[in-house]
Parts: sequence; structure tokens; C-alpha cells
Amino acid sequence: MEEESKSSKSKSRREFVKNIGLIGLGGVALGGSLYAAKHFEEKKKGQNVKLLTADGKLVEVDSLDIKHLDVDRLTEFQERGREGIRGKSWVMVVDLSKCRNARKCIDSCQSAHHLRPEQYHINTLQMKDTDRTPDYHMPKPCQHCDNPPCVSVCPVDATFKRNDGIVLIDNERCIGCRFCIAACPYSARSFNWFEPKDAEKDKGLTYDIELNVPQKKGTITKCCFSADRLRINQLPYCVSACPNGVYYFGDENEDAVTNGTTKETVRLSQLLKDNGAYQLMEELGTKPRVFYLPPKNRLFPFTEESDNQNEHKS
Repeated sequence: MEEESKSSKSKSRREFVKNIGLIGLGGVALGGSLYAAKHFEEKKKGQNVKLLTADGKLVEVDSLDIKHLDVDRLTEFQERGREGIRGKSWVMVVDLSKCRNARKCIDSCQSAHHLRPEQYHINTLQMKDTDRTPDYHMPKPCQHCDNPPCVSVCPVDATFKRNDGIVLIDNERCIGCRFCIAACPYSARSFNWFEPKDAEKDKGLTYDIELNVPQKKGTITKCCFSADRLRINQLPYCVSACPNGVYYFGDENEDAVTNGTTKETVRLSQLLKDNGAYQLMEELGTKPRVFYLPPKNRLFPFTEESDNQNEHKS
């Protein structure tokens, strides 16, 4: 009986020590859990920062909830698109006397850039200088200014000017703030409010910065001077599509532009001088790279001699 009693007491003592050990371990585990939970609570609260959303709203979020995107790793298309074409300085000349509002330039542009019907990279406006002059049509693309206000206001370097004169948009960087739209005096930019026309069709395509395709909801779109076509030594979509010879396009460094309809290449400086060329709102100092020839339709050429004869007759 004594041996059974001793054995029972020894067993009880072992169980007691075991239980104490388990309690101790549980306490340590519980303490560790509480510490980890407290540490997590402290860590998940960062400093509040203010951000501008794609739809133009100012919001405040925890800095630890911000997911950083590596936008500096550019695709091959993006790197090439930002470099431009070495040695070139592209310009466009629009002869307003030839525009008949065929709108083939618009159709070709919208098709190439996968634009919705209400979106324009180029549009033809009905103009009238005075009450005594007839109406005429004026194609108006982005002016690709040498001093572009849209570039200077962009906070994320999404819109930029290349070394060949073209102003482009990188919609992989664009945050949709629309500062560039407000800064552009030519109303040459538009915002993708809705899903692009070919969103499903273009899914999986590598973004081409020179074509600005695929289009992307919440970003800006504009005329690209058909940079992708220039890359393969072809005239822009709008220039080639026009049936009336309205557009000339070429390299200012070579002092040569080619008519998209006749394929005739002429000296740029002579074309501008002989036809009284002008630029839109040049008084703003934006230095556009699009030149306009006035909408004149004279039946005979003006010369000083004919002008003197008219004075003698009167």
C-alpha cells in the first residue's frame, strides 16, 4: 500500500510539473502572439500621404498601403519611342485652299489609333475670317510645339518632346490628372473616359508609345504625328489618306516636304515664303511645328506689275 501511495504521489508530482510547463509554454506563446500582434498593429500604420487619383480626386492614404510600380523599366517600344529618329526635325504644312472637308484624314487616323467615333487626333473645323469672306475648312492636329506647355506641367513625365520635334504621351506613366489638357491652348488632347473601342481586341498587345495603342481608360490621347509610320520611312496616316493634296510633311533639317497626294517633294522654305504661311497663335510663344497656307483661291497670280496697271486704270 505504501508503494502504491508513493507511486501515486510521484505520478501526481510529474503531472503537476508537466502541467506547469505547458502553462509556461502557453504563456510564452501567448505573450509572443500578443507582442507580434501589437508589433503588427504598430507597423501597419504609417504616415498619411495625399495622392491625386486618376479621376482627379485628392485622397489621403496610409503610406504602407501604397503599392510602388516600377515605371522606369521601359519596354523596347517605350525606349525607342522616347528617343525619336536621329537627325530629323519633322514639320507639317496644311494648305487650307485645298481642303474640301473630305474627312478621309480623320477616318484614317481614328482607324490607326483605335479611337472611338467621338475621339479625334485631328479634326476639320469650319472657319470664317470675316463677314465678307467665304467659309473654309481647317484641319487641326496637335501642333507639336517646340515650347510645349503640356510637357512642362506633366508631373510624371508622361508627356514629353522628342529630339525630332514630336510630342508624345506614354500612357503607361499617365495618371490622368489632365493638367496637360488645361495647359494646351490648341485643345489638341482628349481624355479616355470610357473603355477603348478595341479593348477586348487589343488585350495582350505590347503597348506601342509611337502609335499610342492599346488605348487605355483614364489616360490622355492625342496626335502622334504618326511616329510609327515615320519609323518605317512612310508619310503619316492623315497625309497619305487625303485625296485633295492638303498636307505636306517632311524634315525641316532637309528643307523638304512631300505632298501626300501628288507625292511631289518641294522646298519647305520656298513653300512657306511664296504662300504667306503662318502658325496658330504664334504670339503665345509655343513655336508650333504645323504651318498653314492661307485659304486663297485666286483666278490669276498677283504681281506688282498687275497691281500698278490697276492703279493706272483707276
